[in-house]
Amino acid sequence: MKNLTRRQFAASVVAAAALGPAASARDAFAQTPNPASRPDQPEFPPDFIWGCATSAYQIEGAVKEDGRGLSIWDTFSHTPGKVFQGDTGDVADDSYHLYKEDVKLLRSLGATGYRFSISWPRVIPDGTGKPNEKGLAYYERLVDELLANNIAPYITLYHWDLPQALPGGWQSRDTAKALGDYAGFVAGRLSDRVKHFFTTNEFVCISDVGHRLGLFAPGLTLSAAEANQVRHHVVLGHGLAVQVIRANARGGTLVGLAENAVVYVPAIETREHVEAAHRATREGNAPFLTAVMEGKYLDGYLEGEGANAPKVAEGDMRIIGSPLDFVGINVYQPQYVRADGSAQGYSVESRPTSYPHMASPWLFIGPEAIYWAIRNVSEIWKPAALFITENGCSSDDVLTAEGRIEDTDRVMFLRNYVTHLQRAAAEGYPVKGYFLWSLMDNFEFPDGYGKRFGIHYVDFNTQKRTPKLSAEWYREAIRRNRAV
Repeated sequence: MKNLTRRQFAASVVAAAALGPAASARDAFAQTPNPASRPDQPEFPPDFIWGCATSAYQIEGAVKEDGRGLSIWDTFSHTPGKVFQGDTGDVADDSYHLYKEDVKLLRSLGATGYRFSISWPRVIPDGTGKPNEKGLAYYERLVDELLANNIAPYITLYHWDLPQALPGGWQSRDTAKALGDYAGFVAGRLSDRVKHFFTTNEFVCISDVGHRLGLFAPGLTLSAAEANQVRHHVVLGHGLAVQVIRANARGGTLVGLAENAVVYVPAIETREHVEAAHRATREGNAPFLTAVMEGKYLDGYLEGEGANAPKVAEGDMRIIGSPLDFVGINVYQPQYVRADGSAQGYSVESRPTSYPHMASPWLFIGPEAIYWAIRNVSEIWKPAALFITENGCSSDDVLTAEGRIEDTDRVMFLRNYVTHLQRAAAEGYPVKGYFLWSLMDNFEFPDGYGKRFGIHYVDFNTQKRTPKLSAEWYREAIRRNRAV
C-alpha cells in the first residue's frame, strides 16, 4: 500500500468523521500502511542464512572428559590474575552435555545455520599424532543433531584453543603445519555432512593479543620481531589448512576464514573519502586479510616493520594466498577515516570521549560498519561470497522479577546493524549469511562470565537458558527475512 503523507492522513480522518466516531477511527487507520508488508523495505535473498555463532572453549566445558587434552586457554585461565574473578571454561555452558538443548534454542529462533568451533585438543589431544575418536564423536553427534533440525553446520577449525602440548606454540613454524594436518583430518571425516569450513578465527587475537600484549592465551609479551613471526606462522597455518582441506574433503566442500578485519568507514560518504577507506582497508589489514587475499605482504608493511619484518620462506606467500570460496567477517565497531593531503592519502579519525559504546568499553557503536566491511572487501578483492561471521554486543542483562531480560539496548544494536547489512544485500554485494554473536551467554575469555553477549540468558549455577528480548527480536527478523 502506498505510504500516506500527514496531509493525506488528515484528509481521510475528516472524510470519515461524517460516518461517526467508531467508523472514523476504523476507516482512517485502515488506510495506514502495514509495516510488515511495506514494499520499500527489501527482504534478504530467499536463501539467506540466519544463524548464531559460538566457540568450543567458551561453551563446551567438559575439559577433562573423553580424552580431551589441555589447551593454552586451560592453562591461561587457571593462571591467577589473567581472567576476571578467576573464571575458567572448565564448565562454561556445559554444551558438551547439553548440545541437544542448544540446538533446540536455534530451532526455536528459526535459524538455518550454526557456526561453532571444534576443540583441537579434544580431537587431537597432543596437537599432532593419534586422534581421539571419542572427541570427534561428539562433533559427529552435534552435526547430526543440527541436520536433523534442518540447521546447516558451519565449522570453525581453530578458535584460539591451541593444544598446550605443541612445542613452542605459534612461535614454532611446525604449528602451522600441525594446523593444516588437523584441519585436513577433521574435514576428511566431517565433509560428508558439513559443506562450510572456516580455517581460523581472528588472526590478530591469536598473534598480537596473545603474544605481544599478553592479554589472551598464552599471555606472552614478545618483541616486535618475534610477534611478527607469530603473525606469519598463523597466516601460513591458515593457508596450509586451506590446501589440506581441499586435498582431504569431499567434493563441493567450501573453505574460507573468519576475520575481524579493521573496518574503515568513510567519515562522509563521498568519492574521495570512500577511496580513502579502501586504501586504509588494504594497509590497515596488511599482515592478515590483505596478505591472504593478495598473496603478498604490502611493501609499506614490510618497510614499516624494517628489521622486525617476518622471515618468509620460499613459497610461503603462495600458500598464504590460497584461493578462498568465501570470506567471513566479524564486525563490531567502525574506524572512521577521511581523505587528506598526506603521503598515505588519508587520516584515521580519533574518537571523542563522548563516543557511545556498549557494556564492553571497547565495543564502540557504529552500525554502518557492517555495510562498509562488506563493501570494502567486495570492491577491493571481489570474493565470490561473504558471511558476517560474528556481530553482537554485551549488555548489562538483569533478570526482572517476572524472569524476563529486557535487553532493549542489544535490540537497538542488532536492529541498526542488520539494517545496514540489508543495505549491502540490496545493493548486490554477495553477502550470503549472518551469524549473531552469540547464541547464549558464555565464557568471554579475559572477561570471564562478567560480560554477557548472548541472546539467551544463562544461569551458570543451574545452566538454565532463558530467551532474552533480543531472542524474540531475532526470531521475528528471521521470520520476515529482514530487519524489524
